[in-house]
Amino acid sequence: MTKSYVKYILSLLIFGSNGIVASYILLSSAEIVFSRTVIGSLFLVLIFILGRKRPQFELMKKQWFYLLGSGISMGLSWIFLFEAYRLTGVSTATLAYYCGPVIVMAAAPFIFHEKMTTSKIIGIISVALGMVLVNGADFLTDGMSWGLMYGIMSALLYAAMIISNKKVEKLTGLEITLAQLVTACAVVAPYALLMHIGTISISVTSIIPILFLGVVNTGIGCYLYFSSIHEIPAQSVAICSYIDPLSALLYSSLILKEHLGIVQIFGAILILGGAAFSELYHFRKNQI
Repeated sequence: MTKSYVKYILSLLIFGSNGIVASYILLSSAEIVFSRTVIGSLFLVLIFILGRKRPQFELMKKQWFYLLGSGISMGLSWIFLFEAYRLTGVSTATLAYYCGPVIVMAAAPFIFHEKMTTSKIIGIISVALGMVLVNGADFLTDGMSWGLMYGIMSALLYAAMIISNKKVEKLTGLEITLAQLVTACAVVAPYALLMHIGTISISVTSIIPILFLGVVNTGIGCYLYFSSIHEIPAQSVAICSYIDPLSALLYSSLILKEHLGIVQIFGAILILGGAAFSELYHFRKNQI
């Protein structure tokens, strides 16, 4: 369980740098999403070949519905999220996108039969309040828009991805990740083709960020993510997922020198504190 938490949190810290890495890529959002799914898929195929592993096709066939559901949800979620970035900005889109974990937490008692404890409720309230303090000003300024609607759609699909993924059983993290990335790539490809105008021109300065986003942020990050969430309760997956946007905020402050206000800092403390309290209190209670 501890190993799974370490892998999961590491994947979230990797995902938090997506916006930073993407800011150095001179391509459209559709092309960025497509390139990361292609490179991530090829990287995992290479790992399979080098490791001389054979996919368990029989098990995959039996669970094709959940594998396809998770992959399609992931691909569509990324499409809506990057469009939300373009239309309404990173902060507001992130605020909408991370309504997804709240949906998972609310559905977990019914779908996964997980008990909603007092510590979980306190953690949910703290994290939700923290997210509002971090990004709420942008939401109040922009109001409802197409960008925000896209962000909400990405949140619903994000929740569907987690729920579908946790329904998959007896497959390795590498197999699950590869199946979902290939599916996501197939979903994103028509969208990227439809949105593309003119010829594709990739600058020399964009090559390294593209490879980094595909290999590290997608291939390795998704492997760590999907190989760990099966060992962690759905509510814990949802609560700890807020480490992703929090790390993105900290990266922006440290690397891009974006200013953090007092309200945002307090919101970040609430996010970390809520997630930590929910998990550590539950862990301590089980040890007594």
